[in-house]
Amino acid sequence: MEFSFSVSGPSKVDLADSYDLVIIGGGPTGLTAAIYSSRANLHTLIVEKGAPGGLVATTEWIENYPGFPEGVAGPELGRAMQQQAQRFGAEIFHGEPEGMDLRSNPKKITLGGKPVTADAVIIATGTRPRKLGVPGEVELAGRGVSYCATCDGPFFQDKELVAVGAGNSGVQESVFLAKFASKITIVEYLPTIQAEKILVDRFNRTGKGSFLLNHEVISIEGEGKVSGVRVRDRESGKEKVIPCSGVFIWVGLKPQTEGFKGLVKLDEWGYVEADEELRTDIEGVWAAGDVVSGAVRQIAAAVGSGAKAAIGIEHYLSTKPQKGVD
Repeated sequence: MEFSFSVSGPSKVDLADSYDLVIIGGGPTGLTAAIYSSRANLHTLIVEKGAPGGLVATTEWIENYPGFPEGVAGPELGRAMQQQAQRFGAEIFHGEPEGMDLRSNPKKITLGGKPVTADAVIIATGTRPRKLGVPGEVELAGRGVSYCATCDGPFFQDKELVAVGAGNSGVQESVFLAKFASKITIVEYLPTIQAEKILVDRFNRTGKGSFLLNHEVISIEGEGKVSGVRVRDRESGKEKVIPCSGVFIWVGLKPQTEGFKGLVKLDEWGYVEADEELRTDIEGVWAAGDVVSGAVRQIAAAVGSGAKAAIGIEHYLSTKPQKGVD
């Protein structure tokens, strides 16, 4: 089966006609897989539409990744991983596949108008922030609605903000926002805070924030830019508007697998189903990292997953009969 993708700003690179391995996704998972595969002398191409490091590049500070006792900036970690992969010869195409046929052998992928083949593929497209789906969210995106504190926090110096989601991501990123904002209200749908106590304590110490629990965001309001967030008390049903200049949304993640529907087996939430060796239901196609059903969605787990997939592919290709050889 062949699937067509939308194209977004492909890079001008000299693509080879064929690769041993094409990795779709250049986050920590894909970059780690490329480090292992390139070091094993597999001709490797990474396909990434965004910044090196993927979602990690939008994280201001990472404290739980081994080897960095004082923490590390997300963009810095992403760049370092990319440089390491390129050091061993991995190539990077900045853009998206225009079309793929993963059931053929070798696999067929079109990039920037050029068809290339690959003996193996890793799906490492990761996840992206889930949207609320309320009125005003789409209309005011980039006009006060954001999903990335690192990207947009500095634009809200001395402004009042609303953060949606009291999980680890929401509270941790709100700590970063407190460097700029004058006040932050974290709205949580559930009646309890979901984040770890250490993060909650850190947020409370900023002296700039509060939690509004058991409330549902109904709409994001404003003409041309965000002016407030309308919420409803889930117990009493009463509504009110929280005045603010910006709203940052952290209500979970969504797998980036739209382009793989009908192509590989997905679970009911859209994550790729893979076996213990990270093989999908298609021979020669692996899935790794956050995009895999049941994955532990942490950077340390993602890099381990990428390494495991690359090692499995190296073994698969080394035992695969060569063309023209009995």
